[in-house]
Amino acid sequence: MKKVEAIIKPFKLDDVKEALHEVGITGLTVIEAKGFGRQKGHTELYRGAEYVVDFLPKVKIEVVIDDNLLDRTLDAIQQAANTGRIGDGKIFVSNIEEAIRIRTGETGADAI
Repeated sequence: MKKVEAIIKPFKLDDVKEALHEVGITGLTVIEAKGFGRQKGHTELYRGAEYVVDFLPKVKIEVVIDDNLLDRTLDAIQQAANTGRIGDGKIFVSNIEEAIRIRTGETGADAI
């Protein structure tokens, strides 16, 4: 099993969710986040004063999937989240040793 974490722009969430649904992903976790990468934030003007916005709004999506869905999942996220501009985000993949469904006690791929 793999855990895929994607940090994307908030307005791309619906597109990514729909793309994952088409791949066959039945559940995901979404976390509102703030951060920055190479874009390093930006400056804004508020009531005549200039200030730096260091942390930009992002969305973190987490899904745990069977190994055979990995390539299709990564392609779906990358295509749906892409705007072609800086700050589109990152995708991280980790190995998952075990998954347990609390309600039924199912383990492994059956739990996801």
